[in-house]
Amino acid sequence: MVDYQDYLRQHGLEIWNKEHPKARFIRNLARIEDKSYATYQQYVDEKSPETAANTMICVINQSSYLLRRIMVHLENKYASEGGMSERMRAARHAAKRKPK
Repeated sequence: MVDYQDYLRQHGLEIWNKEHPKARFIRNLARIEDKSYATYQQYVDEKSPETAANTMICVINQSSYLLRRIMVHLENKYASEGGMSERMRAARHAAKRKPK
């Protein structure tokens, strides 16, 4: 993301903040069902360098947000359920306690 911001700064182009109307438009593309690179492709390949770089910044920010949410979920799951070795140990103990 920093490289895209540097590019925009070095070329005197606008860096959209998250409330910029164009940034909002790009961010709303994430709501499209079955989205893929093709959803964003025209804004990267066919528009101005400013739009392309800012589009990529928006996509990177959205991806980072989703990855952080997954990490928090996994941390909470680990804290409540333990890791693989704890679950394996619990399953082993449960199997030993089962009547044959």
